[in-house]
Amino acid sequence: MNPNILSILLFPILNWPIWSPVVFSVLIGLAALFVWMAFAPASVKRGVQERVEGYLKREKVLREPEMQQSFFKRVILPALRGILRFLGRLMPQRNVELTRQMLIYAGQPGGLTPLDYYGLQLLMMIVPAGLYFLGMGLKQPLMLALRNTLLISLLGFMIPRFWLRQRVRRRQHEIARALPDALDMMTIGVEAGLAFESAMLRVGEQWHNALTRELERVVAEMRVGTPRDLALKRMVDRTGVPELETFVAVLVQSSQLGVPISQVLHAQAAEMRLKRRQRAEELARQASVKMVFPLIFFIFPAMMVVMLGPAIPILAEFLASMRAGVTGFPMP
Repeated sequence: MNPNILSILLFPILNWPIWSPVVFSVLIGLAALFVWMAFAPASVKRGVQERVEGYLKREKVLREPEMQQSFFKRVILPALRGILRFLGRLMPQRNVELTRQMLIYAGQPGGLTPLDYYGLQLLMMIVPAGLYFLGMGLKQPLMLALRNTLLISLLGFMIPRFWLRQRVRRRQHEIARALPDALDMMTIGVEAGLAFESAMLRVGEQWHNALTRELERVVAEMRVGTPRDLALKRMVDRTGVPELETFVAVLVQSSQLGVPISQVLHAQAAEMRLKRRQRAEELARQASVKMVFPLIFFIFPAMMVVMLGPAIPILAEFLASMRAGVTGFPMP
């Protein structure tokens, strides 16, 4: 290529000031990308089972019920999940097992995998910060725009983590709260002559919550040949609730020792009711302490305004008259 033509083409780029916000942001992004490429661990080779599952999923035949679903579920949602998984592969794979365990504790919301979760984190980190920088950051000073962009990026990165922890906490609280009533119903069913599996199914028919769904899954695993103790331990691994772990441990030990299940269920139901009452009493004692902050910052200021508001003008006039009487000069 002619050097004169090349210089003409590169003239706008070479004369672009290096302190321009666009050039500076591009350089920062390239630096972050190179640092990540230097420290990111190498990708692990897929196992044989994963390759077989991937091969089987390729030849997926569209059936009539799937074609009757909405356009969002058939097209938009798979495309969005593919984007999330692509972005998730760009994140360093260091806490995959911990993230997978947290997603299991949360009940696999939306069928998310660790790659989907990492992709969601990266998407929440890039998109709001980029929209802010392109929309408002270019109109502000460079350092202020970069500071706000970094803060928005950090907030977007932390939001999925807060959401996942909140889902885990909510699901574990739901299971722990429903456990005493479920044990009472299982006790009644077993004492009435039902088998333990039938009693768990009866609980699932009576209520619909996270605990009943786990019990129905345990029964389904037992019907396909999984031993009862193993199925119960898997339920504990999927929930992470201490009360449920204690109940399963006592139930497994009693079955190994030959203790009747009805006695174990009756004793565990009474203990769970006692723990629920103690937890309610503990929360009731904590209510007075938790009410201090709303009282100080929200209720007391409003009460002071209502009670002292009408007296403020009178008090101001009185102080003004006292000042005028002391100095001998009227107030301006």
